[in-house]
Parts: sequence; C-alpha cells; structure tokens
Amino acid sequence: MNKPLNDNDSASRRQFLKSSAVVMGAVAAPYLLSQREAFAVNSDTLKVGLIGCGGRGSGAASQALAADKNVILTAMGDAFEDRLQSSLKNLQESVGKQVQVTPDHCFVGLDAFHKVIKEVDVVILTTPPGFRPAHLKAAIAAGKHVFCEKPMAVDAPGLRSVLESAAEAKRKGLALGSGFCWRSNLGERAIMQRIHDGQIGEVRALYNTYNTGPVGGVPVRKPEMTDMQYQLRNWYHFAWLSGDHIVEQAVHSLDKMAWVMKDVPPVRCMAHGGRQARTGDGHIFDHFEVVYDYATGERGFHFSRQQANTASENADYYVGTKGYGKIKAFGALELEGENPWKFKGDRPDMYQVEHNELFASIRSGKPINHGTWMASSTMLAIMGRMAAYTGQIITWDQAMNSQEVLGPTNLDWNTPLSTPKVAIPGVTKFL
Repeated sequence: MNKPLNDNDSASRRQFLKSSAVVMGAVAAPYLLSQREAFAVNSDTLKVGLIGCGGRGSGAASQALAADKNVILTAMGDAFEDRLQSSLKNLQESVGKQVQVTPDHCFVGLDAFHKVIKEVDVVILTTPPGFRPAHLKAAIAAGKHVFCEKPMAVDAPGLRSVLESAAEAKRKGLALGSGFCWRSNLGERAIMQRIHDGQIGEVRALYNTYNTGPVGGVPVRKPEMTDMQYQLRNWYHFAWLSGDHIVEQAVHSLDKMAWVMKDVPPVRCMAHGGRQARTGDGHIFDHFEVVYDYATGERGFHFSRQQANTASENADYYVGTKGYGKIKAFGALELEGENPWKFKGDRPDMYQVEHNELFASIRSGKPINHGTWMASSTMLAIMGRMAAYTGQIITWDQAMNSQEVLGPTNLDWNTPLSTPKVAIPGVTKFL
C-alpha cells in the first residue's frame, strides 16, 4: 500500500487539483450579470422542475419551494406515471399553492427529463444515480440552474461528464448545488472548521462507518414487465443504476472524509467486500471495507454494511497529533485531547439549508458551484467499489481514467437486460 507515488499518479492528481482551482476560483471571481442572470437576481418568479419523483425527489421539491417565497413547481417528470402522480398529490397536500403543475406538464417516460428542462428555470435531479450525468449535461446545456442529488455518477465516464458540466455551469453563470447534505449541517461545519484550524493537530487517520440494515425492498416482477421496467423499479440492486450501496448511501461518509482532507484526493485504495447475506434479484454487495492512502501519509478507513440483524453505526472519527474528533450522525460532535470542545449550537434542517443557500445564490447573482468537490467525493466511493469488486489496488489515476460504462448504451423500454454476475475479487477485471 505504501509504494512510491509514480509520475502518472502525480500528474493525474495535479490535473484534478488544477481543474478544481479553476472551477472554485471562478466562484470568487467578479460576476457580470447577463440578461438571464439579471432575471434571477430580482424577485421575479422562479419556475422549478422535478426530475425523479421518488421520496427524495418529493422532499427536495418541498424544500426548494420553502427556500424562496417566489418559487413555484411547474413541471414534473418520472419514468413511471404512478410515481409522478403520487408525488404530485403529496406535494399538493403538503405545500399547496406553490405547486402549479398542470396535466400537460406531467411528463412520463425515459425522455421525460428533456421535457421538464424546457419548461423551467431551476431543475431538481433526483432520479436513480445512473441517469445523473446525462440529466445534468442536458440541464446545463439548456442554461438551467440545478440541484443535483448525490451521488453524481456511478462510473468514471459519467463522472468525467459531470466535471465537464460543472465547468460549463461556471462559464454560463449557473448555480449547481449538490445533495451532500452534511456539508449544509451547521454542526458539521463548526467541527470541520476547528479541525481545519488545527485544533486536533495534523490529521493522521480518518475512520468512518455506515452500517445499517438492508435498504430498498425487492419488488415482485410482474409478467408484463420488460427488463428495463423491472430493473428501474428495483434500481437500488443494480450497480448501473445505484452504483452499489457504497456509492448510493455510504458516499455521505466518504464525503465527510474528503471534507476533512480539504477535498485533496487520495493516491490509491485497497478494499474488501462481498455479498454474504443479501438475497433476491440484483448483484450488489452487502458490505465494503476500504483503506485510502494519501500522498502525505494519512490513511482513511471506511466500513459500510447493509445486513439484517447486525449492529448499526453511522459515525466518523478523525485522529490528529493533538487529539481526535468524533461525529455521530444526528448526534454528538466533539473534539477530545489538548483542546476539547463540544458543539452546542442550533442545527437547523440541513436538507432545507442546502436549498436555502442554493436559491439565495441564484437571487444574489453569485451562484454556488459544488461541481468539483461533489465529483471528487463521488469518485472516492466509485474507486472503493472498483477495488472491492476486483480485489486490486486502484490508484486515483486508474479510477479517473477507467473506461468501464456500467449502463446500457440504448435506453429503451424494450432493451434486453440480464442481471450481471456478482463480482468476484481476483476474477472480476478492472476496465
């Protein structure tokens, strides 16, 4: 694990950090208002469109409408009619008059996202993650502000597309907010600032867990369902749609690890993982253990599990030269050692905060752009999965340049789709 950093690793990391500096540096640059941005800055009504009408999508739409007094939901899209109508009904009942979605602005099908994008100013992307890069690209190309739920991709080609879209959003002066909600939690912001200020000294090790029970029930396949219809209904259990649970769920923990490391990516990782307890259709793992090596000697340790009747924990631990920090999800935040500290402030709903800040940035004419770091955090999870599936050490350079495309090239309701074999470390190849 501690082999010397080679030239390709260094070049890849330098290029990523250089790209990061370009995107993030532009955030602070003087902002010139075009005709479109001038509209956003004043109090005119902003029309919002929801793409992906599951539970997270409905929640995000509700939070977007609560973030600004002059925002309305005018278009919705989903692959399935029943999901769209259920979401619309719930939003009408819970939000009320800000939901102004007429029947001719309810779009159903695999191409629904194109139709929603045409009708609105701000797009909420909350479909299964496998669709995220294409939907983000289309939204930015059309000049729309975007709230993009995590993770941002399920494979490296998708991630590279996300980075391109983020850069394009910056060039166009469009807001791009991410669903990495913990970065909007005021408690986590407070402890991270103290860690960055050196209160626990130099960070030497990072350890996080995301151990839960199974997520996502397996639906019964009806005889009339095509392969595509069934896999979309059962999206969590197919890596081309979810990225596996380390990418879809545990990426939150890896994002906090990246946050501590100021979004400097690791050099390489090694991982274990497998499918011991998970039953039913699909092929994703039910546990991962990943070790990340950083160029300056730090090591990050990640453990995630989705198995019934097992101990649960969602926590983060950071060991420094003067003490250590602890974050319990929705719980205590504290530092111990030479400079002890406990967070005792208010912790408003982080899901609401991320939308408040997104819409405030649009109105101010200084749009936020989370593009680079949200992609980097997503890649931490993708490369961890790569290492676990193959049983090989995977470098950041290899992961970023992987050519593996997980999803089908032809998205059609009648596209034949088999269930991939469960990955076997030492047998499954890195591509």
